[in-house]
Amino acid sequence: MVRLSGSFNRLKTIESEVKKMARWDPFDGMEALRSEIDQAFNRVGPQFAPAFRTAFLPGRGAREYPLINLYDDQNTVYVEALAPGADPASFNISVAGETLTLSGEKPRAPGEIKPEAFHREERAAGKFVRSIDLPVDVDETKVKAEYKNGLLLVHLPKSEKAKPRQISVQVA
Repeated sequence: MVRLSGSFNRLKTIESEVKKMARWDPFDGMEALRSEIDQAFNRVGPQFAPAFRTAFLPGRGAREYPLINLYDDQNTVYVEALAPGADPASFNISVAGETLTLSGEKPRAPGEIKPEAFHREERAAGKFVRSIDLPVDVDETKVKAEYKNGLLLVHLPKSEKAKPRQISVQVA
């Protein structure tokens, strides 16, 4: 007869600790701090809150702008950048090595709204820059872009060395 009750309890304790570690989020403390700072500025007065609302610890919900989809086929890499309301004349698109950089400006809504009038300001406005690592080398001289219905679509033809090649096998 083998007695495993002591070992079994230790294994259960270890299993419980491992599960706690798996649920642990290192950003929970920062998110709580950001929330407390927001509440402190709102208590002091709404006139102070807008200056710090997005500048200090934007939180886990913050995303890079513009949001993108990146995909490819045999010959081309495609980047779709969601940029509704952006000024197409302000777009600057550049490729350096395997990095695509998109920049531009999304103007504020028309009208003079004072910052202290906002109770909530979630829509991004202002200048933006986003750099995206590309999966392969592209031919920088053949890059094309179009903007339609708030979507910036960039076509980046793959360089010849990045395209798949058929290699024939010789039988000896």
